Amino acid sequence: MKILVTGGAGFIGSNLVHYMLDTHPEDQIVNLDLLTYAGNLENLADIQDDPRYTFVKGDIADRDTVMEIVSSGVDIIINFAAESHVDRSIEDPGVFVRSNVMGTQVLLDAAKAQGVGRYIQVSTDEVYGALGATGMFTETMSLFPNSPYSASKAGADMLVRAYGKTFGLSVNITRCSNNYGPYQFPEKLIPVVILNALAGRPIPIYGGGENVRDWLYVEDHAEALLHVLAHGAVGRSYNIGSENEMRNIDLVQMICTLLDEMHPANSPYSGLITHVADRPGHDARYAIDPARIRDELGWRPSVSFREGLERTLRWYLDNEAWWHALQNRARLGERLGRA
Repeated sequence: MKILVTGGAGFIGSNLVHYMLDTHPEDQIVNLDLLTYAGNLENLADIQDDPRYTFVKGDIADRDTVMEIVSSGVDIIINFAAESHVDRSIEDPGVFVRSNVMGTQVLLDAAKAQGVGRYIQVSTDEVYGALGATGMFTETMSLFPNSPYSASKAGADMLVRAYGKTFGLSVNITRCSNNYGPYQFPEKLIPVVILNALAGRPIPIYGGGENVRDWLYVEDHAEALLHVLAHGAVGRSYNIGSENEMRNIDLVQMICTLLDEMHPANSPYSGLITHVADRPGHDARYAIDPARIRDELGWRPSVSFREGLERTLRWYLDNEAWWHALQNRARLGERLGRA
């Protein structure tokens, strides 16, 4: 099969490309990525000469580029391409609407016109809004996005659903919890904590760090997406999560403790933790209920939270050249990337 992966030079997309080439050697992958600030071809440097892999620099909102690729015989589209940082969406919502909503429509139009066999929209648990102290997000809940980012993702989800219902396009929507792992651009919580700690800089946490997030190791996410592709019922949405709920402050303390063991240069790292003013509209708690994908498709995460964090820390310790090259792009210390 020929699979178009959009946003494949980003964090989750590049991990999926690696995973697919490792586990599905018969498939051809086309990676369409505009290489905005978070897209990085270094994430894929080890496969750039693989004959099964093709990179195209381009914008999912560019109809001519998308149609040219899809008309070459694409069987499946997996759409990761999106502006994805909440703080950036607060600064400039229009960029998020263009990429996340209008870009999705362009992909859907191309899929419809060319008879693409399957379209998977990779979304986020943030479209559901926020939870109280109890309960979990399920696929039957209404969408209540609270940031321009999550609103743009919710809008894209609605378009995907509408194209499935109206035009008979074979679609799925997946909604994941917070991902972590190798190649994550250093503006998100976990890599910001790791890299600030290694540099001896303050580790910033919004407010008291009481916000709760549900964490998913990125390779588990890749495996779950392929389960949906192979076994998911057409038109169904699937939540993807590992049931790893944790307060931000507890997560940061855990990373500091692991760094004390693995790289004690600046130990104790917890002394670097700094509380800063909370951001507007900061959702209190996310928690994914993965019962549907578990019970219907038989998928379960295989990496425990501690193991995933240890793998992630080891990767950043072993790949200093990768993140050093991105420090100026990420503006570490300015754009703090808290969850």
